[in-house]
Amino acid sequence: MRRAIYLIICTMGIPFMSRAQTTLTLPGALHAARTNNPFLKPASLNTAIAQSDVITAGLRPNPVLNNQTLQLMNSRNFAPNTRYYDKENRQTWWQLTKQFQLSGQRRLKQQFAAGNVTVAEKTFADVERNILTETGNKWLDVWFNKVNLQLIREARVNIDSLVKTQEIRLRNQVISSSELARTQLLLQQYQLQYNNAAQNYRNELQNLQLLTGQTDSIAIDEQDPVISMEMTQELDSLVNLSLVQRPDVQQAQATISAAKSNISLQKALAQPTPELGFIYNPQNTVPYFGVFATIDLPVFSRNQGEIRKSKIVLQQSEQSLSALQKQVSTEVQATWHTYQVNRETVDKYKSILPQAETILQSVKYAYTKGGTTIIDFLEAQRTWFETQKMYYDALYNYRKSYLQLLQVTGLINQL
Repeated sequence: MRRAIYLIICTMGIPFMSRAQTTLTLPGALHAARTNNPFLKPASLNTAIAQSDVITAGLRPNPVLNNQTLQLMNSRNFAPNTRYYDKENRQTWWQLTKQFQLSGQRRLKQQFAAGNVTVAEKTFADVERNILTETGNKWLDVWFNKVNLQLIREARVNIDSLVKTQEIRLRNQVISSSELARTQLLLQQYQLQYNNAAQNYRNELQNLQLLTGQTDSIAIDEQDPVISMEMTQELDSLVNLSLVQRPDVQQAQATISAAKSNISLQKALAQPTPELGFIYNPQNTVPYFGVFATIDLPVFSRNQGEIRKSKIVLQQSEQSLSALQKQVSTEVQATWHTYQVNRETVDKYKSILPQAETILQSVKYAYTKGGTTIIDFLEAQRTWFETQKMYYDALYNYRKSYLQLLQVTGLINQL
């Protein structure tokens, strides 16, 4: 009865465990990172902070209420038949004034703040581009470690079956003990490689889980073709596309626009800001009413420093954009050529793989029949294993260069 209950619990737990694990394709990993990445979430708040400055820029100055009360202190100066607290012995000053922003200062403040919002949005898009690239590379690292683990497992299974065959052949005195020892040594080497590869795979899987913000355990779909592995655009069109699509280029252009708005704002702030209002002044019960007006005289300060600084910032922004455009062109060209070389390398290895497999199987068959030596078999096994590893290395570099091409062109943000 107790065993039956245990089996029921285990059966009910299997669907739950399968639901708790998330299998991610590369586009799925990028989507999860865009939504749940723990470092991307606080970066997105910078845009909201910049939008708050737009609200601040649109606020008008508050009116200012000023009160001054003067009281006679010497009773000899009091009005006849009055006491200390009587209003005949007191003067009161009520003043209500407000600053008026002239020369379009409020409008220019709003324009400059809106420009900073655009800069914040493009900055966040560039942060997102880098995080998506990091996530994509980490997905590829997990994929590479997983296929490497499977390759070592396959090689270990093959040698393990051969070791068992060798043990039988040794008992039948068909081979020497040294041949069995060499086969067992190779099996031990594969076992050590397998243990290290398994740990590397687990580590990379945890790193991917952090970048995608997943709370459940995850796995990757190693059959995912990694989007479309063909870049149809030509190099010149990719360079032109990058100069338009890349968020850091858009950020630099937005910074220039904001710098131009800041120059206009600083020039407007050099203009005097008048303060106007009304005065009500009862003096010893005699009411007075008047107006208040004040304006600073631009004799010494005309906002020269801020105007000069804003012009230098514009010059700096334009130079930064020019340097960035050259950098983008260089990155796209270098990545494009690397992508082409890696694609050709993968195509060549695809034709080599069947040859290595055929050679291994024929040498293995010949060795088990006594037609060749253990040295020939171990050499064929080593060649097959290294060919497989080099193929996966080439495929990994090819896919990584494709992902890098998506990054340098800014296309990765559109996935």
